[in-house]
Amino acid sequence: MQAGMLADALAHQALAVCRYYLPSGRKQGRYWICGDVYGTPGRSLFVRISGYRAGKWCDAATGEYGDLLDLIMLNRGLGFRGTLTEARSFLHLPRPPEPPVPSPHENSDVYDPVAAARRLFAASVPITGTLAERYLHGRGIYLTQDHTALRFHPHCYYRNEIGFEAWPAMIAAVSDLGGVITGVHRTWLDPATFDKAPADQPRRALGQLLGNAVHFGQLGDIAIAAEGLETALTFKMLFPSLPVLAALSAGHLGALILPDIVQRLYVARDNDPAGWRAFNRLRSRHADRDIHAIVPRIDDFNTDLVTFGPDPVRYWIASQLLPEDVPYFVNCSKPERCRHASGHGLA
Repeated sequence: MQAGMLADALAHQALAVCRYYLPSGRKQGRYWICGDVYGTPGRSLFVRISGYRAGKWCDAATGEYGDLLDLIMLNRGLGFRGTLTEARSFLHLPRPPEPPVPSPHENSDVYDPVAAARRLFAASVPITGTLAERYLHGRGIYLTQDHTALRFHPHCYYRNEIGFEAWPAMIAAVSDLGGVITGVHRTWLDPATFDKAPADQPRRALGQLLGNAVHFGQLGDIAIAAEGLETALTFKMLFPSLPVLAALSAGHLGALILPDIVQRLYVARDNDPAGWRAFNRLRSRHADRDIHAIVPRIDDFNTDLVTFGPDPVRYWIASQLLPEDVPYFVNCSKPERCRHASGHGLA
């Protein structure tokens, strides 16, 4: 049974799939609602359990979507073949015979999302002077270093419900601890507004994200982990000498794999329940490390940057650090008079 047939079979048992892989969720009308693809309690993930779109899901927090095979792949952290095996096991289907080992010269017709992500990143160009750099400037982010994890693609395909369209996109490389690219994160952009493209989901990931991240700088004994890409870039701009990891979603933040060298980690979580859950999950998984949360004043640190400006945000972050770590981050005094971006009141 091929992948498409397995996905259809899972869709016919969508409610049973959700109850098995997302037991913390709940049924609401035609949907199963949960926090994320890992089964965290919450309301961000919507899985259609009946009707002609049964088995389709979307995570409102990350913009990710797919069918039940995609959900099982992320939930269990499996590769493509492992996901097919897991789906057959759930459906109580017999294991298919092992296919013959292909010759190195034969082309495989099996879609490999990791290979596709690497091809997309290789086909992209540095962001300097591109729409991607203009977009980051609009978010208050001015990069002073050559961040090789970021690139720009002028015609990146975007899949909608009826087909494909092409938009320019900022491409961020997701890599493992060895620096091997395992996926990409795409932010589609609108050349007319220099903002995100007017698509239903202008941010999407491709490849294997579980445990991995977008890396900015060489990891050391102190590092910063952030939920979103713009939040991570905000920290990298404010503290360019420190390594920063972008997990790309709350669910992936809680699943980050940390190297032994990182002994103290500051987690720049978003100011919402999903951010707290991600922080607590990450801290419980790495109980041997010294892990601390840093909380923004509004919803995330990039919004803080746009609203208050760099110096007040630096001071706000420094006020949440351990005293001995302040010199590693920033050497600044409290601004005597810092106004909101709107010009009203002290920041």
